[in-house]
Amino acid sequence: MKHKIYVVGIGPGREDMMTGAALEALEQSDVIVGYHVYLDLLGEKFRKKERISTPMRQEKERCIRCFEEAKKGKQVAMICSGDAGIYGMASLMYEIGKDYPETELEVIAGITAASSGAALLGAPLNHDFCVISLSDLLTPWEKIEKRLRAAAEGDFAMAIYNPSSRKRKDYLKRACDILLDIIEEDRPCGYVENIGREGTKVVTCTLKELRNCETNMFTTVFIGNSGSEIINGKLITKRGYQIERNTDICRDN
Repeated sequence: MKHKIYVVGIGPGREDMMTGAALEALEQSDVIVGYHVYLDLLGEKFRKKERISTPMRQEKERCIRCFEEAKKGKQVAMICSGDAGIYGMASLMYEIGKDYPETELEVIAGITAASSGAALLGAPLNHDFCVISLSDLLTPWEKIEKRLRAAAEGDFAMAIYNPSSRKRKDYLKRACDILLDIIEEDRPCGYVENIGREGTKVVTCTLKELRNCETNMFTTVFIGNSGSEIINGKLITKRGYQIERNTDICRDN
């Protein structure tokens, strides 16, 4: 008999911002594994479940614990903030899962910060966009810089994850300096802090103003494209309706 592990995206962590599938997977699980911050976000509903945590940067050990608990016959859920497959644990679980062929993985989608933050700001990602993390723990800064330049030159709207932390206080400023080589300084931008949590903060600004903004690891930054505007305090990236007057814009292609 195969064991199963749910890899669950819990979105911002608030129950009303989780999918029904995520809630069902957590309810069916005997053990919930995750970073302690994310376990705490689950609140009282799942307090009685067995909970296992490892510190930050011990993700591999956390994954192994999932498989070892599943081998004992327990139903296990590995939780991730946002979506498990977007800067989450899904890929690492599959990598480690090669050594546990008797265990099946099921990834449960969650609301990533690009989506939940965009909803609060207005519609900043309503056309082609890319998502870039400024964390260089796993990606060399040279590669991050290359991706920022490519996104700017391609006129993509952008969602920026991990813009800064205690050890990377100037990373957003460095990223803005790279973008300002290509993009005009009054490009509409914005950021959202503590999405769906206490102390949510929503700000619109220009790229020049963004350069000097204070952000942290719980902030998601949005850069508009050349057609983006601030409309009634909201960051809006146009879909192109004003151009496609004679086109069925609701069709699939």
